[in-house]
Amino acid sequence: MMPLRRRTLATALAVTFAAPAVAQPARPVTIVVGFPPGGEADVLARLYAQKLSPLMGRSVVVENRSGASGTIGAVSVSRAQPDGDTLLMAPNTLAIAPHVMRRTQTYDPVADFSPIIMTGTNALVLMASRQSGLRSLEDLVAAARAGRVGNYGSPGSGSPMNILGELFNRTAGIQLSEVAYRGTAPLVTDLLAGVVPVGFVTPAVVGDHVRAGSMVALAVSSRDRAGLLPEVPSMVERGFDVEVTAWYGLFGARGMAQAAVEALNAMMNQVLRMPDVVERMQTLGIPPAGGDAARLAQAVRTDSERFGRLVREFNISAE
Repeated sequence: MMPLRRRTLATALAVTFAAPAVAQPARPVTIVVGFPPGGEADVLARLYAQKLSPLMGRSVVVENRSGASGTIGAVSVSRAQPDGDTLLMAPNTLAIAPHVMRRTQTYDPVADFSPIIMTGTNALVLMASRQSGLRSLEDLVAAARAGRVGNYGSPGSGSPMNILGELFNRTAGIQLSEVAYRGTAPLVTDLLAGVVPVGFVTPAVVGDHVRAGSMVALAVSSRDRAGLLPEVPSMVERGFDVEVTAWYGLFGARGMAQAAVEALNAMMNQVLRMPDVVERMQTLGIPPAGGDAARLAQAVRTDSERFGRLVREFNISAE
């Protein structure tokens, strides 16, 4: 016999997501990604869509609505009907962007969405070009103080990488200037070419380059070492008390029924336990998270408060 909780969630799922009787086939469920195809949020969304579809008995599609640090896609979901047909796959940039887009009406990251589940977490990594000659954090600090290194690259102003760069500046007592790129790909290209001496990225996009020796990983931003780069020390380990990590979450529009949130949360926890999903996420350097919706809601509140304060403190704004 099906346990009571599973029967309750199955009933909620059937009621919330069922198509109208006889009238017409159910519309596909859309997972909106506020970034271009090929990025980590997009890759994760497509992986989850593939696995959710048979569980829901409906087509699940991914739609990229990129621009303005992910806010275009996020705003579209915040204004959608709270029926579970429109979802948002977002990194923790969701909690930062409104503080950066000061003159633009965006959204309230805490109030304008229904958190469903935190799907994964990952560290950030400080990379150095081979041409820079840097091989450690200590090398970087010495070079910065001597005026030999003057800037760092980030995938965009207001990104977690930008904030990490400013935190590292403060902790190390140096002042590297940010070079803001339009995404990770051009930053990695310039790191490989030696155009920019150092940059902050995610481990997945540089793992192959580190193993090939074409660039150098100086440190990761998590308190402990990252699974994808186990040989790379953490900043904390090297004596720099800096910790910034990223997460990815699935959200619905504000006002989703609690039963619908719980049903989707249960299905996504099932997806995150699938061996092929675990393997794929590990190769991306994003270990599965899971848990209840409250875990994601708390992360949004915490990051909005912390990063909002840091954005103001470092006077970070969208260019």
